[in-house]
Amino acid sequence: MPSPTALCAGRVVAVTGAGRGLGRAHALAFAAEGAKVVVNDLGVGLDGSGAGSGPAHEVVEEIRAAGGEAVAHGGDIATADGAASLVAAALDSFGRLDTLVNNAGFLRDRMLVNLDEDDWDAVMRVHLKGHFLPLKHAAAHWRTEAKAGRVPEAHVINTSSGAGLLGSVGQGNYAAAKAGIVGLTLVAAAEMGRYGVQVNAVAPAARTRMTEETFAGTMAAPGGSGFDAMAPENVSPLVVWLGSTASAGVSGRVFEAEAGRITVMEGWRPGPTADKGARWTPAEAGETATKLLAAAGTPEPVYGAR
Repeated sequence: MPSPTALCAGRVVAVTGAGRGLGRAHALAFAAEGAKVVVNDLGVGLDGSGAGSGPAHEVVEEIRAAGGEAVAHGGDIATADGAASLVAAALDSFGRLDTLVNNAGFLRDRMLVNLDEDDWDAVMRVHLKGHFLPLKHAAAHWRTEAKAGRVPEAHVINTSSGAGLLGSVGQGNYAAAKAGIVGLTLVAAAEMGRYGVQVNAVAPAARTRMTEETFAGTMAAPGGSGFDAMAPENVSPLVVWLGSTASAGVSGRVFEAEAGRITVMEGWRPGPTADKGARWTPAEAGETATKLLAAAGTPEPVYGAR
């Protein structure tokens, strides 16, 4: 049954990759707060192979069994037709779209020297293109609404990763895609604010099919009744808040969410600087850069190298 707070009552939310893991947790959490949910999932394997409608329909049945409303969507959101049909599914089923959660993804991890072009392209396609196309089609709908005088209170939550913020050994394709999602988030927030659209990103750490093998030691569920720090459900409350009208005015921000911790990520900003007012010689540039590095903070370690 919906939560007494009903933070998302009356809102329609589309979640990609919602058949398992984080996406499933987000879909259930939105429904618990009164949202009507479009559950997108292709039902593919961890590496993107195969497909099946089972996971999406199972989540829909969970939501309906708890008294909520949901529909399944099995389109490939990394295609123009699939992304457009995701927006159409929300409009046809519930008459509106208020929040888009871009979450779908898979892994094909390799060290750079062993990373095939196909593995690079496949990961870029599902993560980066799979964020761009649903965002594009949802944004076009919301812009049309705004121009017709129906300014929406629309929200987009993109899914980046610590790998995209700090790098990750063995995940060059995944880290590059997740870093690209941050850039896309910042641009979309700047472009779409005038139309009533807020765009933010989360970088979650949780136990999913993508992490429980790569980081098996830190992702294991605890024994007994202790707090399960890596449960994907720990990330969903922040995503639900960002997808609700309660987060009005928050846009263009990136949050890390892990266990019971929420962090606002501050990203690239100018550090120590020097200005000669003229062109440096290579030797001068090197000497100056060395001094600036000595005055700068120590960078965070790359994921997987801690």
